[in-house]
Amino acid sequence: MDLVPVVSYERASADKAKDEHTVADQRKVNRRTAERLGWQIVRSFTDNDKSAAKDGVVRDEFEQMLRVLRAGKLPDGTPVRGCVVVAEDRLVRRAGDYERFIDAITVVDGRVFADARDTKDLYSENVESMGLMGAVISRMEVKKMRRRVTQWHRKRAEEGTIPNGYRPFGWKDDKRTLDPAQSDAIRQAVRQLIAGRSLNSIVMDWQRQEFVTTRGNAWTPQTLKQLLRNPRLCGWRRIKGDILKDANGAAVVGQWEAVITPQEWEAVQAIFDARRGKQVGEHGVVGDLPHDFREHRYLLTSILRCGRPREDGTLCMAKLRVAQHPDFDHHVYQCRSKSYGGCGRLARRGDKVDEYITEAVLAKLEERTVTAPEVGPWAGASDLEEAEEQLRELRQHWHMKKISNPLFFAEAERLEAEIARLTTERERHSVAVQRAQADITDVRRRWFSETDDDRLDMSQKRAYVREAFHAIIVHPVGQGNGSRSTFDHSKLEPIWRA
Repeated sequence: MDLVPVVSYERASADKAKDEHTVADQRKVNRRTAERLGWQIVRSFTDNDKSAAKDGVVRDEFEQMLRVLRAGKLPDGTPVRGCVVVAEDRLVRRAGDYERFIDAITVVDGRVFADARDTKDLYSENVESMGLMGAVISRMEVKKMRRRVTQWHRKRAEEGTIPNGYRPFGWKDDKRTLDPAQSDAIRQAVRQLIAGRSLNSIVMDWQRQEFVTTRGNAWTPQTLKQLLRNPRLCGWRRIKGDILKDANGAAVVGQWEAVITPQEWEAVQAIFDARRGKQVGEHGVVGDLPHDFREHRYLLTSILRCGRPREDGTLCMAKLRVAQHPDFDHHVYQCRSKSYGGCGRLARRGDKVDEYITEAVLAKLEERTVTAPEVGPWAGASDLEEAEEQLRELRQHWHMKKISNPLFFAEAERLEAEIARLTTERERHSVAVQRAQADITDVRRRWFSETDDDRLDMSQKRAYVREAFHAIIVHPVGQGNGSRSTFDHSKLEPIWRA
């Protein structure tokens, strides 16, 4: 029988030793999992020392793997029919990434997926919903941990404590006392920048003087800019983009010597701020920087479906995409063109659709908060404990040569399958418990908040929408009724999940 060709994915959030031992161990486990299931790993994708939860972190190998899964083959033409990982939290930590992974691997029927415990049917609605909510809960836990760490750092900052980490350029090893030569170079650079000298020119001067960073690297315009952006230069600290201030509104002064005055530092920031967020585009026009394409920007892309009837009486059902029209100050959901599998003949104003579906989802969540049943203890705990004990005793007897090889392997296979099944049930129960215990009473505030630490980002909002609906069919309103400029909620057909 031919082995099923799959890819392997490994990830480590941190690799302080820089020896890739964590991802190497994951690769070995994935290889054993594939062999046990009759699969063959044809390519490994590895993101070492990269977080899957932090905003702005691009996992290049993960993105490349999604392209391979969507294509169903490697660049050299080798077929790919699935993926194997150690655990799902190595694969994704964000609901948006989980959604993109599901879309890529299930683009055709028959794909396979497994972690170290068992295979998972990604075509099952329950598995998709569980995975989405698991990613949301994981993201919330990450945010809680970050909040605690942030509070700890903030307390230390308010006390003016010297931050941990590498010695900053301009100070001696105690990170408190100024290094005469380096601090003088910074002062000169600040004054020269204010006077109109370019970063490139200052960097070339520093290179001629053989200045290097505290990590031994050559200075570049970007690293020099980061240095001059740091409020530490004038004795201040920045927390979440804002200068840390005391109860009286005065900037907190740290326990280290300042290189420049606050006025000089603020002058440098004004110079950089005037240049920030711009790029030279087509025809020399200066505009805003482009948005990151890897995260969804809109609530309902790929969830809305076109409900326009075809000539044979069936509905188009193509996924709606977002388009911007110069005549409107809002986005528009519209059907793809015929060349991309749609009909190109349906559009609906996006802000009104988003508003209506948001209220429907929030009402459903608030209803669930009132009527949610209490989730009791998992009923299969004793069965799992018994199966694990039987497997331990079986292995002991086998090692003592009290049972034959055929009997051992037959019974071990049966018990391992039973343990895997019970473990999956326990995980599902755990998700149900976490969902029941999750505080969604304040979800409306978090949904619309732009400033709170616990606000929902777009990937989390989309996860709640995907949990509520299989899809939302957008039916045509009729020719001449202003389908793009008016809104009729009766033309939306939500397909609710049970």
